[in-house]
Amino acid sequence: MAGSSSRKFPQYLSRPFQVLWFEMDELAIFLFTLTVALVYGGLAWIAFVAIQYAYIRTKRQKPRGFLKHLLYVGGLLRMRNCPEYFQQEFHE
Repeated sequence: MAGSSSRKFPQYLSRPFQVLWFEMDELAIFLFTLTVALVYGGLAWIAFVAIQYAYIRTKRQKPRGFLKHLLYVGGLLRMRNCPEYFQQEFHE
């Protein structure tokens, strides 16, 4: 085939990027809790497993972008062109 590219075209365009079996938000929480568990040890390992289990189970029941919206509600992330979370009135 003349002019064909050796790059593979993805089968699903909306498929999230994954590392092993983790999506990117799961990987971020995994690495953060793993670091805390390695530094503090002891009961932090139980928290590591519990947080992973709880987040992945909750995420499966929620729509895409769950972590981003969770950070927005917690006040840790600002979304562009959106009103503040606690804003009572919004006029366009």
